[in-house]
This record gives sequence, structure tokens and C-alpha cells, in this order.
Amino acid sequence: MTGPKRIVMGEGVRALAFAAGALDFTVLIDRSLDIGPLSWRGTKVGWESPAGFRHPAGHDPHADEGRGFNRLFSGFLVTGGLEHIRQPKDGHPLHGSLPFTPATLMASGKADGVLFCEGEVSQPGFRLKRRIEARVGGSSLTIDDMVENRAATPHRQASLYHFNIGRPTLADGTVVRQGAERCLGPLRVPDPSMPSESAGFLGAASCTVETPRGRIVFTWDEAMLPHLQLWHRLNADPPVLSIEPCTSARLPGGLSGEEPVLAPGATRRYRLQVSFEG
Repeated sequence: MTGPKRIVMGEGVRALAFAAGALDFTVLIDRSLDIGPLSWRGTKVGWESPAGFRHPAGHDPHADEGRGFNRLFSGFLVTGGLEHIRQPKDGHPLHGSLPFTPATLMASGKADGVLFCEGEVSQPGFRLKRRIEARVGGSSLTIDDMVENRAATPHRQASLYHFNIGRPTLADGTVVRQGAERCLGPLRVPDPSMPSESAGFLGAASCTVETPRGRIVFTWDEAMLPHLQLWHRLNADPPVLSIEPCTSARLPGGLSGEEPVLAPGATRRYRLQVSFEG
């Protein structure tokens, strides 16, 4: 088996297709090296909007009163940041400037049975270096990010990992747990009576989504991502459930608490793993 295969999706979106056995997913080069379609044992897991995977050329994150994010929001992972996350504020668009920014692919291949890709994304003041790995025949993927402050002054740095689960994996009876604590569910999918809403949790280092088709376990470094946000929109078609490890607390109105300060030239490392069972 060779490394990830270069493909073109939708309206010319450059991508890499990872075929790791039971786990198949696509990394979108033209969309910040985020993850688009994802399937486990032939069943779709990642949420896909009706808009599909459009090319970000001409995309304006400041459109729709700063909510241009919603025009391209689709896929298993959309990463928010790097200067701002959550609702628009002080000229920053919803989830910041990072989402849907074309990346530079530095390397991809297969080494010691592990499929991987590496690349970087630049935005004013920050640079993100990302490596994604999945072992052939394995049941997990890892995301290893390094964020650098490239400005001459200190800046607050924000990151939010917007993991999105859709049908048919998202189904009646789905439960979300943080350790032994049930945070959400059992859900009815779809649920026209359930409003779109978010909930925040502090001190999280893992989260498990239990569905009729199996379990999805998210783990990360609590020191770097001390907060967990859950969001769902079950009263729409297609319904979506989002697991969102992030750097700050969610405040009333969907705003963010204080973000960590990154000195000039300093870096922060974020490492997350997603595992599939059943």
C-alpha cells in the first residue's frame, strides 16, 4: 500500500485520500488541512452539509455579519482560530481566520506502516504546522499541531477543534460522555423540537460518543485544551453533533473567555487522537 492518494474534490478542492483499512478519510489541502469525509468500516461518520466541499476561492469569512464560516462548514473536522474562536467580535469572524484557508502541503507518504501528511497554514501573526497520521489496519488517527506566533509582539492565541458527526452514525440513542458522566443524550435524531445549543465543560481530556454503530473516543492534552464544548443542531436536515476541545471557556452569548498569551517566536503544541470502536 502506498501513501495517501492525491485527489480533487468538488469544485477543484485539492485533497489527500487516506485508506487505512477500516478507517477512510480525506484531508482537504485547500481547506486548512482539515478533514472532510470520514468513514469507519464503510459507514459514514463525518457530517456533510448540503453545500458539500466547495473551493474556498472568493470565500469571505466576514460575510453575513461575520458568519461567512457557515457557507463552507462541512466535514469531520474544521479547526477554528488562530486569533479568535466562537461568535464574531471586534472585527473577528465566526471561529477566526483559519478555517478554509489553503495550506501548503510539505510531505505525504507511508513510513513504518503509518500513513501521514504534513503541511502548514499561515495567517496574519500566526503559522500552523500540522501532521496527520493513521496506522494501516489501525482504528485511530492523530492530529499534531504546532502554532507559532510570528509577530513582533505577544498575542492571545485561540484554537477550537470542531469535530462533526452526522448520519448514519449519528442516530437515535446516541450518548455523549465525559468519563463516567453522561453529558448529552440519549438523543433522538432528528429531533424537530430540540433547539440548536451549546454546552461547556472544564477540565476535560477526553470525550466518548456512543452510537448504535459503535463508540468514538476523542482524547487530547488537557493542559493545552482545558475546555470542552458540545454543540448540536438536531432540528435541521442533515442533523449534526459536534465535539469541540478548545482553549477557552464559553461565555454567555457564545463569546470566549480569556485565551493564553503566546510570546513572539513562541509555540504551542496541540495533539489530539480520535479512536473508533465497534
